[in-house]
Formats: sequence, C-alpha cells, structure tokens
Amino acid sequence: MIEASQMKIETTSTFDVHQTQTSRLDQVDFDNLDFGRVFSDHMFVMEYEDGKWQRGAVEPYGPFTMSPASMVFHYGQAIFEGMKAYRSQDGSVSLFRPGKNIERFNTSARRLCMPEVPEDVFMEALAALVKLDEAWVPSGDEASLYVRPFMIATDSFVGVRSSNKYTFSIFTCPVDAYYKGSVRVKVERHFTRATPGGTGYAKAAGNYAGSLYPSELAQKEGYDQLIWTDAVEHEYIEESGTMNAMFIIGGKLVSPQTSDTILNGVTRDSVITIAKDLGIEVEIRKISVTELEEGLKSGRITEAFGVGTAATIKSIEVIGIDGTNYTLLRSEPSHEGSVANQLSLELDGIRRGRRDDRHLWNIPV
Repeated sequence: MIEASQMKIETTSTFDVHQTQTSRLDQVDFDNLDFGRVFSDHMFVMEYEDGKWQRGAVEPYGPFTMSPASMVFHYGQAIFEGMKAYRSQDGSVSLFRPGKNIERFNTSARRLCMPEVPEDVFMEALAALVKLDEAWVPSGDEASLYVRPFMIATDSFVGVRSSNKYTFSIFTCPVDAYYKGSVRVKVERHFTRATPGGTGYAKAAGNYAGSLYPSELAQKEGYDQLIWTDAVEHEYIEESGTMNAMFIIGGKLVSPQTSDTILNGVTRDSVITIAKDLGIEVEIRKISVTELEEGLKSGRITEAFGVGTAATIKSIEVIGIDGTNYTLLRSEPSHEGSVANQLSLELDGIRRGRRDDRHLWNIPV
C-alpha cells in the first residue's frame, strides 16, 4: 500500500509511478554486497483478474498481503526470470538483452497455464523501475543490478485447476559476484532435475525446489554444485546447477543442445554468439559422461565452465564423476590463455560499454 509519505511523481498511459521519500540507499555498503540480500527502493506490481491485466504501478518495495488459500502455496503456479542492468564506463545504465528474458518469461507462463505479460508493458515497467532506482546500480568490476520479474497464482481456492488471478511483479537488487573464484561440481547420476515432457525449459519455481536436496548432498561432499544428466539414462550432460554447461574439447567450444529439459539461457546464447565472433569453433551436440571422463583423463578437455545470468561465466575447477575427482588446469577465470577468460572479457566489455555492442544487446534506460 502507498502511504501518505510517498509521493506520486508520474502517470503513464500504462501504469502509475510512485516514489518513496524514505530511500534506504544510504544504508547499503556497496563494497560488501551479499548476492540477493539487499533490495532496491521500488518494485513494479500488476494484477491479473477478470480475464485481463489491470493497471499496474511502480511503488515502494514492500511485502504482499495474501490469503493462506492463495493457489501458489498449494499447486506451485510460480515462474520467474533473472536479468541484469549494468553501469557503463561513461556512467550510463543499460539493461542487457531484456527482450530475450521477456520472451522466455512468457514461454514459462504458457507452460504453467498462466497469462502472458504484454511485451510492451513488461519492457516499459523494466525501464521505468531501473531508471527510478538508477542510483542503486553498482559500478564494481563484477557488480550489477540484478532484476527479478516473477508471477504467482493468487486466487483463493483450494482445488486443483489453474488460477483465475495472478500477481506479476519486478524487484531489483544490487549484487556482486554470485560465486567467488572457480567452482567444484559433481556429475549427478541418480537424482533428476528435469524429464522429457516436463517443465525443465521453463523457469518454474518448482524446478529449483526439486534440485535443493541433491545439491545439498553434493555440498556435504565438498562440491559447490551439480552437473545434471538426462533423466532416462543419466549418461548425457544437461545443465550445471543454475548454469548452462560448456566445455573446451579439442579446442572447440562444445555445449548441449537446449531442449524441453534444458533451459534456453540468454547468457548461453550470448556466449555462443561471441565465441563465433572471436573465431572459436562451436559445436552444439550431446556430450556423454563417458566422453567427459575420457576427455578429462586424456587432457582433451582443457576447460569447463557454466554460464548464466547470476554467475555470468564461471570456470569449473574440479569435476567429480562416480567418486573420482578430475582437476582442470585452466580453471581460474583470469587465466589469460583460457577461452573462458576471452569470452568473459568480451561479454563484460559489451555490457559495460568498453567493447562495441555490435549485436545491439544493451537497452539504455
């Protein structure tokens, strides 16, 4: 709810914009940001009911009031996206490829029987929100403003069907690096992240809930994350934790093909495009655990890394396969000769205005 101390500053044709008069910006230590713990001053909220989206608003960040019978609590209709805004070297702020995230958000909505959000409203809300909280966009080498759009079912009804009411919201948080340094991963051969015909290609909240237990088991064994394998044979590489998996095999960049069990990552698509720009040969194909293990033993696989919005490009230091750990020599992101480092420098340079944005990925706010 908007309090008397909060002032309306603008009304657009699409939604209202309200600005807090009690910013929390001076309470934030931007030199010590804990990923996902600090939230900016404002959020966007829009309700769906009576078969259509109602007028939304940018308003001060705060809690929702919801019925215990809200369907999201019982049947899991919840989706989200992750994207980032960056501060360029000239001080301006841009969103990185937001159109791709909007497209994927609506793909997730269709899969979970939820209403799609109009692209123009979504984009305008993103721009207005980030512009209003522009001072929250950090400028450190690995820092950015993380943007979290999400949608939940809010109909108060305890019966199995799709909801008639939904809340769509966007909030932002200044963040530093998701992972510090390279990571240790374990190839998961028992538990399954996604199955054919399931929701693996959607950013459904339940996908992540189901991954927590096996990830926790791996962490107790000394790993940071898992490399998921297919649900049928547990023989083919799919994703690496919250990231798409990539390998340098015989000098080529090799990554699994996206499918209904593998998320179509925006960072993945960006990295593949940049690799081709840099003259790095790319293969999109199946990668078996057998090929992975043999390549690690022989040295044919020289690098492994995960790519994603939160992690960006994160080198993998150790891969555990059936109880044996294999160490990769080029596991540090700053390794000057590594492909991961080349790709990271190019991608980060584009996002921060230090390299030519030849694909027009940055959307100024």
